[in-house]
Amino acid sequence: MNVYRAETIGSLLRPQCLKEARAAAQESRISPVELKWIEDRAVDEALAQQEALGLDVVTDGELRRSIFIAPLLDVVDGFGPVDEPLGSQSHWKTAGGVSAPPPPRRFAIRSKLRRRRSLAAEEFTYLRARARRPVKITLPSPLMLALLWSPKYSRDAYSDPFQLFADAVDIIRGEVRELRDLGCSYIQIDAPELATLVDPSVRQGAYEDQGVSVERLLGEGIEMLNSVADAPGVTFGIHMCRGNNAGMWMASGGYESISKQVFQRAKNYDIFLLEYDSPRAGNFEPLADLSPDKRVVLGLVSTKTDQLESPEELLARIGEAARIFPRDQMALSTQCGFASIAFGNPIRPETQPAKLKLVVETARRAWRAAEATA
Repeated sequence: MNVYRAETIGSLLRPQCLKEARAAAQESRISPVELKWIEDRAVDEALAQQEALGLDVVTDGELRRSIFIAPLLDVVDGFGPVDEPLGSQSHWKTAGGVSAPPPPRRFAIRSKLRRRRSLAAEEFTYLRARARRPVKITLPSPLMLALLWSPKYSRDAYSDPFQLFADAVDIIRGEVRELRDLGCSYIQIDAPELATLVDPSVRQGAYEDQGVSVERLLGEGIEMLNSVADAPGVTFGIHMCRGNNAGMWMASGGYESISKQVFQRAKNYDIFLLEYDSPRAGNFEPLADLSPDKRVVLGLVSTKTDQLESPEELLARIGEAARIFPRDQMALSTQCGFASIAFGNPIRPETQPAKLKLVVETARRAWRAAEATA
């Protein structure tokens, strides 16, 4: 397995021209072909930026997606609008922990899932043809649909939310198999729903009160995630954060409340990409629950704020984590993507390359001696 010391999680800020083009396409002011040309140019620029900064592995910035779970939303039927926010929406918070008002309209599961095409295959084949560095593709956890299952709107299609997850597993497994056959060797499953379970209020309000058993998520759910990460020759990573929506977050709490279930039972994952950029993430002690042959990517650099972290403080935190988990099995990244939704996080465009450069330069310093003697 290749060692990548400096990683990006996945999504990058959409340039203004792409936002405008997508809006124009939705209003039929430009054709699908014209939109694809603009998407291609945006991906080319995102790729050039990442490679110029020296990241060890690159993505297409998820620029073809409306949201990070697009492989389960943009190209899959089964979703419909609702006129009231779902239970999970009341848990979004802004900087300082202030609750944010839920959006006025939301989507929910309204009918059986049906996959129309592969978005990830389009992303990978274009990226593979142009990248000069190793690439990875991100796919959403099928358990993410727990936040879109509603006892009011979804029961006619799925009386049990785990029936919904099973259908979503089949879709994501299909994506994995197609990506593997196309030559993809690194797939990251984004599973923020797992890290939101560290917060008792979110466990209750966003899951249990909506009819989704947390105990089953940490049991059957982990087995479902394991079944997704089953393709010989592919390195699988699993990314966990506590919510990343236009700078807002959902949950607060350390990994210790889920670490034994997730870290020890998600056996098919080689790499654990973990949010660790704020005190809300707790300490590094739960890393002791990981097998030492796994890899950990420390998400120490925030994508939620313009403020640049101190390299010395990042190095100190890497050293602190190394007292719990083997240093040569770790790497560095941002805590999440820069634009989990198309709107993006509330940072300046120039902050993105500055943050990624910080990741690269700090990783080089943190592991220079280890690389020199390897």
